[in-house]
Amino acid sequence: MQVSIETTSKLERRLTVGVPAERVDSEVDSRLQKAAGNVRLPGFRPGKVPMKVMRQRFGAGVRQEVLGEVMSKSFQEAVVQENLRPAGQPSIEPKNLEAGRDLEYIATFEVFPEVELVDMKDFAIEKPVASVTDEDVTNIIEVFRKQQGSWDEVERGAEEGDKVNLDYAGTKDGEAFDGGSAEGSELELGSGRMIPGFEDGIVGMKAGEEKTLSLTFPEDYHNEDLKGAAVEFAVKVNSVTALTPAELNEDLFKLYGVEEGGEEQFRKEVADNMSRELKNAVEGKVKQQVMDAVVEAHSALEVPKSLISQEVDVLRNQMFQQFGGAAGQNLDLKSLLPDDMFSENAERRVKLGLILSELITKLELKADADKVRSTIEEMASTYQEPEEVVNWYYSNPEQLSSVESKVLEDEVVEKLLESAQITEKECSYQEAIGQAQSQA
Repeated sequence: MQVSIETTSKLERRLTVGVPAERVDSEVDSRLQKAAGNVRLPGFRPGKVPMKVMRQRFGAGVRQEVLGEVMSKSFQEAVVQENLRPAGQPSIEPKNLEAGRDLEYIATFEVFPEVELVDMKDFAIEKPVASVTDEDVTNIIEVFRKQQGSWDEVERGAEEGDKVNLDYAGTKDGEAFDGGSAEGSELELGSGRMIPGFEDGIVGMKAGEEKTLSLTFPEDYHNEDLKGAAVEFAVKVNSVTALTPAELNEDLFKLYGVEEGGEEQFRKEVADNMSRELKNAVEGKVKQQVMDAVVEAHSALEVPKSLISQEVDVLRNQMFQQFGGAAGQNLDLKSLLPDDMFSENAERRVKLGLILSELITKLELKADADKVRSTIEEMASTYQEPEEVVNWYYSNPEQLSSVESKVLEDEVVEKLLESAQITEKECSYQEAIGQAQSQA
C-alpha cells in the first residue's frame, strides 16, 4: 500500500492512498464464489452458476461494497502507519476505481492538536464561604408549605401573591390590538408576567369589580407597533384566590420522605440536604473558575472544526430534549436551533476537554475507586433506596464512566488549586446557591 501525506493547514492533513488491485479483485472473487453456492438462477442447478455469470450479474454491486470496505480499512492502516490521530471522519475523494487497476483515493481530515500545557501559577480564585442557618432551613420549609398548599377563593381585595381570574381588553387609540385581550385568564400578582403597572392596578380589586387601566408599553417591547405606546385595558376580576400554606404536620413530612421523627427529623433532613446542596454549589463555583482559568491560559490552542461541529450537534440535541423535544419528530433542528447558538460554547468545551485530557496524562491521574464510590453514594443518599441506586451505577458501564470522568476532573481541579491564589468571601446560603444557579 502506497501512502503520501500533505499538510494543508495546522490541523488538516491530506493522504493519498494507493491500494494494489489484487487486494480488491481477490476479495471480490472470494465473495462471488461464496455467493455462487447459494444463488439460484433460471437455467442453472443450485450452486452451479458459473463465475462468468456471477460477475456479469453481481460483480458491479459486490465490487462497490468491497471498495467501500477496503477504503475504510486501508485509511485506518494508513493513519497508523503515518502515526496520525484523526479528529472526526475523513472526506474521501476517489481518484481511480477502475477494475484491474490499483485503487487510489485522497482522504482529507483534521488531526488532534498537540496540546502544549501552560504552567499555571498564582491564578486567582474566589471561594464562597457560607453556612446553613436555622433561618435558612425555616425559609425553605416555608417554600415547601407553599408548594403543597391550597388556593382558596377570598372576598377581600387582591394582594400581591394572590391569583386572580380576569377578563381584559386592551385598546390603543380606541382600537383593539393583537394579543391585548383575554377571557378567564389566570394571573399571579407579583409574577411580572404583564407590562409594568398592570398587576399593580389589579391590587385591591375584589371579585366582580371592573376598572380601566391607563398604561404605557416599555420602549424595548418586542412588538414594534406597541413600543412606548399609550394603551388602556378594561379589566374585570372574576375571582381572587389566596394561598393557604400546608400545615407543618406528619402528612407534609411524609411527602418529603420523612416517615418518623416528627418536625425535628424533618428539619434535620432538610438541613442535611441544604448542606449537601451548599457544598456542591461552592465546589461548582470554584471548579468553574478553575476551568475558566485553564481555557484562558490556553487561548492560543486551535481545535479541530470537526470536533466543534460534533459538539454543536450534542448541545443542540440537549437543548431540544430539555425543552420537551421527542426523538423521531420530523423537524429541521439546524434551522430551528442554528449552529451560531452553540458554536462558542462548543469550541470552549472541546478545547477544555483536550486540555484536561493532557493534564490527566501529564499528572498521571486515575479515577480513585474510593472517591468514585463516595461520589456515587452521595448522589444515591437523596433516594429512598440508596443501595439500589449504587448497584445501578456499578451495573451500568456508561453511567459509571460518567462518574469516573467527574472524579478525574475534580482531581485535576485539586491539583491546580495547589498553585492558585484563593480568596475566601463570606456570603449567605442564598447568595452561594444563587451564584451556582446563575452559572449553570
